[in-house]
Amino acid sequence: MSTETPEHTLSTIEGMASVKAKEWSRLGGASRGSRSPSSGSQTESTGSDTESGLVYNPFVSHAFLSSLEDSGSVSAEVGWLPRHIVLRGPDGALEGAMPAYIKSHSMGEYVFDHAWADAFERAGGRYYPKLQCSAPFTPATGPRLMVRQGPGDEARRRALAAGGRSLCTQLGLSSVHATFVPEAEIPAFEAEGYLHRTDQQFHFRNPGYKTYDDFLDTLASRKRKQLKKERKAALENGITIEWLTGSDLTESVWDTFYEFYIDTGGRKWGRPYLTREFFSMLGARMADDVLLVMARREGRFIAGAINFIGGDCIYGRHWGCVEDHPFLHFEVCYHQAIDFAIAKGLARVEAGAQGEHKLARGYLPATTHSAHYIEHPGLRRAVADYLERERRDVEHIGQMLSEHGPFRKGGTEPDAGQD
Repeated sequence: MSTETPEHTLSTIEGMASVKAKEWSRLGGASRGSRSPSSGSQTESTGSDTESGLVYNPFVSHAFLSSLEDSGSVSAEVGWLPRHIVLRGPDGALEGAMPAYIKSHSMGEYVFDHAWADAFERAGGRYYPKLQCSAPFTPATGPRLMVRQGPGDEARRRALAAGGRSLCTQLGLSSVHATFVPEAEIPAFEAEGYLHRTDQQFHFRNPGYKTYDDFLDTLASRKRKQLKKERKAALENGITIEWLTGSDLTESVWDTFYEFYIDTGGRKWGRPYLTREFFSMLGARMADDVLLVMARREGRFIAGAINFIGGDCIYGRHWGCVEDHPFLHFEVCYHQAIDFAIAKGLARVEAGAQGEHKLARGYLPATTHSAHYIEHPGLRRAVADYLERERRDVEHIGQMLSEHGPFRKGGTEPDAGQD
């Protein structure tokens, strides 16, 4: 695809190797800024996001997306064919990008459209291939219409959204799916004919706690005692917890964590998505943005979870273990992430998709957003009707769950809802 106007050129690239990391880092959210978004104070920086003004999201960084491709975790062979849409100005400078993949299935997306595919194909249509705009295998909200900030940035976002629609038509695809989209990007998608979908996750919000006890003080007495008991039980049998990041992430550590990842992935999905090489590339390219929470017993690691550190958020992703211990999963994945967020002054913990069990541990309902362009008019009408009803249900369920959180009634409960 190549579209030219006097203002810009819209085209596709077949992978991150076709764009320089330095120019990609100038797009909103793709590199670490020099200001702390939660406090506004000056902090040390590992990159520059001063041009974009947006908070750093590690999953749209050049390092993360290129590591997926270079390691073979993302490729045509696994049903994720990179076809990123890029927007260049009259001088050839990169002014926007939309990470996108031609998909031959709906796995690894976390926003489920299997019922749409099944209904369309039973009616004689062909749902696959489709275009997926996302960070692969990552149920975390982040920029999808990535632009250099400045005059005309909304027009650039709309141009990228239109580019996804045009690519869908040109290649004869059934649809475009932009998942885990920031709410602020939804108007640009809707203006280009996309349908709006909502869903729900559970996020921990840090209003400025200085210690974990500050957080506990906001909970109802029974819930507070329950969490203290749970955390103590998790560390029985001589278990200790370690935080590993940066130079701590040796190849030996990655070997151990990959063993955890393979065990969990094999049991849950039948085929883990990420290759061993991917983790080595993370260590080489973005080690300071990775946190492994590892549990040790009798001199060896027995469990661990990988987290990614953004500008104002820690994102929990994969977990695994080689020994089963009561409550250890909750400690490694949820409680330790809260500890880290409080210690580092981060505003949120996003601990992955779904999971109402997170509610009792201080994670409140948060609405997530996606945008969907459906080429076939009949399928589009059916999906639009479904999404209207689904949005009402998501809002109702979120309000209901918020009323059953662990916080004291009338206390200092963090704001629930949108992030």
